[in-house]
Amino acid sequence: MPNYLVVSTSGNPDSNSRRMGQAAFNWLKKAKLNCEWLDISKLDLPVCDADACYNHPAAKNITAAIERADGIIVATPVYNYDVSAAAKNMVELTGSAWEDKVVGFLCAAGGMGSYMSVMSFANSLMLDFRCLIIPRFVYATGDSFNGDKLAGTKLAKRIEQVAAELVRVTKGVRGK
Repeated sequence: MPNYLVVSTSGNPDSNSRRMGQAAFNWLKKAKLNCEWLDISKLDLPVCDADACYNHPAAKNITAAIERADGIIVATPVYNYDVSAAAKNMVELTGSAWEDKVVGFLCAAGGMGSYMSVMSFANSLMLDFRCLIIPRFVYATGDSFNGDKLAGTKLAKRIEQVAAELVRVTKGVRGK
């Protein structure tokens, strides 16, 4: 049976992307799948320095979690038309652990203008590590949330679709 990982890459304690990631994680758990949740704001990850950072215990732990996963959902905020710097740092720290993974995205942003911002990050995973990128992702703005909850069922359904597609594709790729 494949293993799944949902990673929240926001440093904001009131993060909408984390809420989205938690919804995907809950769906995977409800489906009784092997899945793990990581919130990188709680991991004390070092900044990648291309040297000693790789031996940091937190970097080793997140690398091991990514290596165990067959399918990964990255829940990320969008800042300045790109995924969070923490998401990019995570990839720099974990490198080849991403090889041949199936990856999906859940993105939260302040406005509709940066809905394609995840593509550069996705392309780097695809080209550098041969990740298979799910061709469906969720992009939501603040209007999709009601305080600390998802507003209505439309966003929840879209998140579930990404999680289900991740499972379907991962099973097909892994033959499991």
